[in-house]
Amino acid sequence: MTNIKTILIIDDEYRIREVTKMILEMIAGWTVLTANSGYEGIAIAQSDHPDAIILDMMMPDLDGTQTLARLQGDTATQSIPVLLITAKAMSLEAKQLSNGVKAIIEKPFDPLQLPNTIANALGWY
Repeated sequence: MTNIKTILIIDDEYRIREVTKMILEMIAGWTVLTANSGYEGIAIAQSDHPDAIILDMMMPDLDGTQTLARLQGDTATQSIPVLLITAKAMSLEAKQLSNGVKAIIEKPFDPLQLPNTIANALGWY
């Protein structure tokens, strides 16, 4: 990977955020921003314009579906590719993949495979 990518992780689970951040920084060499809520994630996306967002679907207050809708409804963030992370991948509708979502990553996932999964979904080679 020639240029350093910036990834935003939006997940209310601290351990998931930290493990994912560490793996993506150490293995892929990417810059990783984190947010513990949909509201915080939207604010960071608007100010920092990451290259991609990893979005947890199940969060309190503003869940992944609502956060995704707000990101896609904002001209400042609608072009940022989103990858969903969820424990309930089977229940997600196929329309979400055509709705600007590049991939659905099912929990639990293999952290060591995550950089490849993201790079493949986004065409970063």
